[in-house]
Amino acid sequence: MFKTAAGLVLAVSLIGVAAPSTAAAQTRNNRTILTFSQPIEVPGRILPAGTYTFQLADSLSDRHVVQIFNADGSEIITTILAINNYRMTATDKTVVTFNEAVRGEPEAIRAWFYPGNNFGQEFVYPRDRAVELAVAARTVVPAVTVANASVEELRTVPLVAITPERREAPIAAVIQTTPVAEGEQARLLPRTASALPLIALFGLLSVVGGLGLRAYRKPAFTPIQ
Repeated sequence: MFKTAAGLVLAVSLIGVAAPSTAAAQTRNNRTILTFSQPIEVPGRILPAGTYTFQLADSLSDRHVVQIFNADGSEIITTILAINNYRMTATDKTVVTFNEAVRGEPEAIRAWFYPGNNFGQEFVYPRDRAVELAVAARTVVPAVTVANASVEELRTVPLVAITPERREAPIAAVIQTTPVAEGEQARLLPRTASALPLIALFGLLSVVGGLGLRAYRKPAFTPIQ
């Protein structure tokens, strides 16, 4: 049984749970302190409820290395890979979005947005777990294809996107990793939707259009034989 709330709605409702310390936030590495009142999932592990420090360790053109420390930043807990997740409008608050999960399981962080940035860090999950999240949340989830990759390997390891249909796709084809041009957003398909319903809709419209055209061409009277 899946939860019905979308990831963004979950993030909005948990702003009080994941509230940053603005005094600790640093622009250079996006250092932010987040407090969670319940366990949360990040790639490769479950973090118990508590306070953690998130920061960028490395920022490349198409991927980023994110480090998660304990509350005071004295002990590193895990290092994970992220890719760009662009949004049209930046906010003045930290936003954390979540993938939907099976009831009873911890929420899996989808992306972390630093205040003032129009892009966030979308977490890349191990492939097997990415498949589970993509199916459960009906969304596209970026995945790393190499298990237990080192920090150095994270900079070059192949990445793919997993669709809700369990298929692999190029990340650039299904995830907005580059800035969204003005007026372009309306043309982008929601990531939480499969392309199959859209294809079915186009097919239905084609049939209806064909019947309408046939009716239009039909004579208004029956000629005398």
